[in-house]
Amino acid sequence: MVDDRSTSHMAQENTLYQVARRRRRQYIEQSLISWLLRATALISVLTTIGIVLILVVQSYGFFTEVSIWDFVTGREWSPLFIPQKFGALPLVSGTLLVAAIAGIVSLTFGLGAAIFLSEYAPEGLRRVLKPVLEVLAGIPTVVYGYFALTFITPILQNVFGSDRVIIFNALSAGLVMGLMIMPMVSTLSEDAMVAVPRSLRDAAYALGATRFEVATKVVIPAALSGIVASFILAVSRAIGETMIVKIAAGATPNLTLNPLESIQAMTAYIVQVSLGETSQGSLEYQTIFAVGLLLFVMTLAMNIVGRWVISRFRQVYE
Repeated sequence: MVDDRSTSHMAQENTLYQVARRRRRQYIEQSLISWLLRATALISVLTTIGIVLILVVQSYGFFTEVSIWDFVTGREWSPLFIPQKFGALPLVSGTLLVAAIAGIVSLTFGLGAAIFLSEYAPEGLRRVLKPVLEVLAGIPTVVYGYFALTFITPILQNVFGSDRVIIFNALSAGLVMGLMIMPMVSTLSEDAMVAVPRSLRDAAYALGATRFEVATKVVIPAALSGIVASFILAVSRAIGETMIVKIAAGATPNLTLNPLESIQAMTAYIVQVSLGETSQGSLEYQTIFAVGLLLFVMTLAMNIVGRWVISRFRQVYE
């Protein structure tokens, strides 16, 4: 009897010891994971702060020579030639022109694809088409650039005339860039539409609405925040794109709204100066960081507006 009690007591102590060890191990694991996640988040924050500091510090020398007002509002950009002009409006207008064309293309085809995938396509076809669309996002941008230059531009010249469309133009770059960012719009918009409760669709069908009316008057308004988020993300990607505009749009700082003319985007100029033809520390070299800082401010403003729109029109369903 005494042996049974002793054995039972030892088994109980062993069980408590195992439980204590397991809890201690779990505490150590959770602490390590917590600190690891904090470190990764801190790295992201520090990286962003470092980028901003580099842009601001390197741009300071430029803005001591050129006023911010002249830089932002000037209509001539020729920092590599004499006389030097430091008006960034031609670069901004070229960037926004290509991004606007790309945004129209991506929103039109991307939203159409999202509506088809979420409301019309059978589940089997949806599982096949969605990965196929996402393949477009994995194609190297240099391939898109030469596709625009050697395939899209000749078609535009045949349509509008070779005397009106030169080999480097904003339209071909914008059209191809729109195809490149289309998967962002279609995938994220389709995910937002699928998240709309089925009960809203059933209620609309019960009132006699057609499938197209349900998609355009019920599903899209309900998923508007996700659609806007996908569009802003895609346009931000277009503004920061480099190779397509460098190859297909040209290198002419041209303040124009005509998409058939050659332009120079902000990223294309940064690539041009970064090739090593300008001496480090010179005023011409510092224009890289000034243009980069302006590009950062533009994308930051877009993201702020996007977050406001998302919070303004966001709908939560239980």
